[in-house]
Amino acid sequence: MIELLTETAIQEPQRIRGLEMPWNRVMGSTEAPARAARALGPWHPQEFMAECVETVPEAGGLMTFVFRRCDGAPLAFRAGQYVNIAFPVNGEDQDPVDRSYSLSSSPTEPWTFSISVKRDAGGLVSPWVHENVKPGTVLEMLGPVGAFHLPDADRRARYLLLAAGAGITPIMSMVRTVHSLPGHADVVVLYHGAEAGGFAFHRELAYIASVDSRIRVFYSLGDRNKPEDWEGLSGRLTAAMIDEVAPDANGRQVYACGPEGYLNTAAELLKKVGVDDTSIYMEFFSGDRQTLLEYAAEVALAADIAEEIAEEIADSAEDYFESQPAAFGLYEPGYDADGTLEASGMPLEALDADATTSVAEANDAGPVASPEAAPETPDASSFDTVGTGSLTLSFLRTGVNVRIDPSEHILEVAQRAGVRIGANCKEGMCGSCKVVKLSGEVEMNHQGGIRKREIDAGKFLPCCSTATTDMVIDA
Repeated sequence: MIELLTETAIQEPQRIRGLEMPWNRVMGSTEAPARAARALGPWHPQEFMAECVETVPEAGGLMTFVFRRCDGAPLAFRAGQYVNIAFPVNGEDQDPVDRSYSLSSSPTEPWTFSISVKRDAGGLVSPWVHENVKPGTVLEMLGPVGAFHLPDADRRARYLLLAAGAGITPIMSMVRTVHSLPGHADVVVLYHGAEAGGFAFHRELAYIASVDSRIRVFYSLGDRNKPEDWEGLSGRLTAAMIDEVAPDANGRQVYACGPEGYLNTAAELLKKVGVDDTSIYMEFFSGDRQTLLEYAAEVALAADIAEEIAEEIADSAEDYFESQPAAFGLYEPGYDADGTLEASGMPLEALDADATTSVAEANDAGPVASPEAAPETPDASSFDTVGTGSLTLSFLRTGVNVRIDPSEHILEVAQRAGVRIGANCKEGMCGSCKVVKLSGEVEMNHQGGIRKREIDAGKFLPCCSTATTDMVIDA
């Protein structure tokens, strides 16, 4: 006999106060046994290879790509951070194109991680990603990076999460993280979209809101594309809309991600409803918000910390695995002074051998051809000199000397002098302004837009670099 399910009153679960990330106590622990969990702490950005293991189409033109690290280690990150990925859009024999994508998965499930990429028909990278990244594809990554993330511990855990369009990606990571953790929390999500069928993750968001009383989700749609049966909110973000979904917004931490215009509007409206600047966190990939400036303090250059972090990982990993009984049969990733080694577990294989390349095939590839001999360097003393300042930058391709002060960013001064250097984010994140310095030194505070091997090869990002000596630049 099948009993009919009837809806009955269900008591709220009893929870501990606030939220605490799983790694928080490990990071503050001095006890030796806790060192085994160091690999799960989001300490510093690392360079690593990752294999795509799944692709998931999403609404709104997004595609989720699920990865796992090729060295078998977890990816430790904070909800809201991103990774910088090198995409071989111009072929394996050409320099890759770097792009930064927010992580959409939860750090509480670190053995795989996800990015969600919106296809831009006029873009260079996103169409290539949608068409070419498949299970088995291996890509070079740097991360995690970013100061836009949930705190490691929060006794109150009251959040207002604002997202527009593809800005839902890091917000989704935060929602998934809160949902996966025990503890008291009060989360309001306000998600703006252009069309009713374009809200990515809407089914999962609806499910989470239905089973987790700590999380409420609201949708807002533009008036022009609103169907007659639309039951959500309508129109652009307004102070009245914020008051409607979160009348206590001034008592919440606010995290917002979306187009720059949306975020500029949100910043002004949040002030109107009484939210203090110190409680507002925004994810800009270009712009002038304080969050961007905080990245410099958040991220140490991989070149400066590689040896220190590799030694810590090697020590903790060795201690941990030596302490485990052999009968456990645990998979043991390898580490040496240069970091993690290739996994010794199952070989990584591409599902479609014609479309993708496995790690084994990549390792078996022949030697890289030697670069062509560098052309003779022009005499910069014959160049015209412009600008004022105590240092001189000689741009060989342009044929101009530019005077600069040590406090000025090189990109801005170079572009004013007519030097053609492509640039997008102008914050050291995208890597689009990368150039080669033939001589001289810079101080660079990048946010994941360049890798250690590129720095070793003499490349730098002029958007986030200041000169400390006279320089000769191949631009």
